[in-house]
Amino acid sequence: MLQIRGASRSAAFARDVATVLVFVAAGFSAMASANAAPGDREVDELTAFQSPSGNVGCQLSPTGVRCDIDQRDWSPPPRPADCRLDYGQGISLGAGKQAHLVCAGDTARTGSAEPLAYGAAITAGPIRCESTEAGMTCRDTGSGHGFSISREAYRLF
Repeated sequence: MLQIRGASRSAAFARDVATVLVFVAAGFSAMASANAAPGDREVDELTAFQSPSGNVGCQLSPTGVRCDIDQRDWSPPPRPADCRLDYGQGISLGAGKQAHLVCAGDTARTGSAEPLAYGAAITAGPIRCESTEAGMTCRDTGSGHGFSISREAYRLF
């Protein structure tokens, strides 16, 4: 234990613990920022955004992302037997998991979502999404899993 002249052992211990907590908190903050590229918009709560065209709408949080599409030129694979809702209108990616087509009765698209400009990116925890003229790409920077979605095609990786 660190000895501080003129202070009791319990006061010195309390200061040591406070110092360690400050360094641990700084480390967690640095780890979260390490997932974001320079210039990325960083968020730490559920955030809606959309492509500039409004065709792709997403909901992003530190635990995952879901992007749904309005107009598409592709068809999803057959609906799984256990899906009794809409299927294939979007893709979901959970932190540390593989991306998959969505079975849901709702949508991630909202008319009030802020556009994510082409060339811009948004990050929450390990999840990073980038908007390009070719479509929206989201990936887990830790696992490398992700997806891209556009009017022309989708890809899970």
